[in-house]
Amino acid sequence: MTDQQLPPTEPDAEEPSADQGTSPEAHTASSQAREWLAQLQQMIDQVAAHAAPVARDVAAKAAELAAVAGDKAGPFAKRAAEKTEAVGTRVADRSRRFAEEIRNRVETDQPAANAEEVEPAADVDVPRDDETAGA
Repeated sequence: MTDQQLPPTEPDAEEPSADQGTSPEAHTASSQAREWLAQLQQMIDQVAAHAAPVARDVAAKAAELAAVAGDKAGPFAKRAAEKTEAVGTRVADRSRRFAEEIRNRVETDQPAANAEEVEPAADVDVPRDDETAGA
């Protein structure tokens, strides 16, 4: 794709121009509309020129806030990951014990001696800080 400018085309002598056949009021209204559009474009350009530094400042402040949030979220995310790991390990251990108990019941065809000893994996409580501190 190239940025070539084409020369302006002039209306053919056979085709009437847009200004021919129109009343002077319509021509005046058309030129006034073009003038207003030109003024509007100038105002937009001025606002854009003045807004650019402000937009840069806002973007810089947003980046700084994101950096602070990242710094503060890092340690929290690490602690959350450690807690999740501890809970996941406990859930996995309980699930293994539960599966082993079920297999033993099926093999011996006997009900469990104490049903309270077997805890299903869905019944998980969140460990307290003192429980996970030693792990």
